[in-house]
Formats: sequence, C-alpha cells, structure tokens
Amino acid sequence: MSTDARPVLSLQDVHLSLNGNTGPITILQNITLDVTRGETLALVGPSGSGKSSLLMVMGGLERASGGEVAAMGQDLTRLDEDALARFRRHHMGVVFQSFHLIPTMTALENVATPLELSGARDAFDRARAELEAVGLGHRCDHMPAQMSGGEQQRVALARAVVTQPDILLADEPTGNLDQANGAQVMDLLFDLRDRHNSTLVMVTHAPELAARCDRVVRLRDGRIHGDAAQEAAE
Repeated sequence: MSTDARPVLSLQDVHLSLNGNTGPITILQNITLDVTRGETLALVGPSGSGKSSLLMVMGGLERASGGEVAAMGQDLTRLDEDALARFRRHHMGVVFQSFHLIPTMTALENVATPLELSGARDAFDRARAELEAVGLGHRCDHMPAQMSGGEQQRVALARAVVTQPDILLADEPTGNLDQANGAQVMDLLFDLRDRHNSTLVMVTHAPELAARCDRVVRLRDGRIHGDAAQEAAE
C-alpha cells in the first residue's frame, strides 16, 4: 500500500527507565524513529531488547522518561491518563499476545466495548460486522473461555479495528498460537489493516511475519541497531 511522507508516529530521542530493586534500569535509550501513514513496520530483536516497551511507548501505554512521542501530530507526553485513553479510543487499536478479552463478556460485547465507550449508537451492529469479517459471526454469543486461542485472538483483532483506527499496534500477535492458527491470524491482521487503511506497527519474533512488512527496525539493548525498508511480500 502506498504511503505518504507525513509521520503518523514520531519519536525523538526517547528514553525509558524503570525502577528496579537495585535502582533505575534503562529499557530504551536514544530512540529516534518516524513511521509514515500507511506503513507496515516490524520491531524485531532478541528477548529483552526493548521491542514491547517501545510499542507501549508509541501507544502511550508506557510513559517515556525523556524525549518526545507524537502520534497524529499530538504530543503524547503532555496528555494525562484520561486524555491518553480518549486519544487511543479514537485513533489506535492494540492487539496483545495474550488477547486481553473481558472473560465475563461475549465475543460481541468484547468487540462492541470500544464503540460503546465512544458513544456509538450502532456499536453492536458494527461489532457483529467485524466478527463476521474475521470468520466468527457464528461465535458472537460465546464467552472467551468457550473459544480456542486462535478464535480469541481473532476476536481481539476485531475489537482492535472496530473503531477504524489510524494506528494499529500489535505485540507478538501470533506468539501464543500454533502454526496453523498463527498463519490465519497473520493473514487476517494484514487484511484488516488494508481494509481500514491503518498504519501497522508490530513486535514479532516470527521472520515470516516481519518479511511481510514494508520496513524492519531491529533493536538491541534498548537501542535501534538497524532500520531497513524492504519489499513487502504479496
């Protein structure tokens, strides 16, 4: 998909430190990175390199200790928690490795929740349409515990895109799935991204998933150690 030159995400000299038992621990340092509209970007690197932390900083789910983080032209570092939540609700969808579905809600209710929080009157109609788009129209009334891991991740994907987000963030979206379900979720992720024209940033250890992205950023020890554009797989 074509991109334009405007950064939808922009990080300038971002640092992240967290307090440990023996004092501050540096997680990210000197991260400067722009992501353009419509781009698909993979964050790769060994465990502990800072990939997931960087994704969380991009989404305002973790506050940077220093530097600037902007999304859609909005400086996330200046927003309080309520404002960040509203911003994500309108502009971002997030998919986690461990699904994070609400166990007491049906698949339909889980997907409709972001729309209900935004005051959408057609929340359940739109949620049903997204579940049908991921092949789970017949599972609308099922609870997460009644579904397989692959089905739960497909519900999570539907929930992430139901608001038609500008930015889609995915943290190891196939990490808890077997090969067959992982491949299915991988295809759905890119199909949904194309349908909603979202910018996609994902953390992955799967080479085949990274190979489908326009660009791969490699992290090591909390720093960027590689940033390369590539031909995305058809």
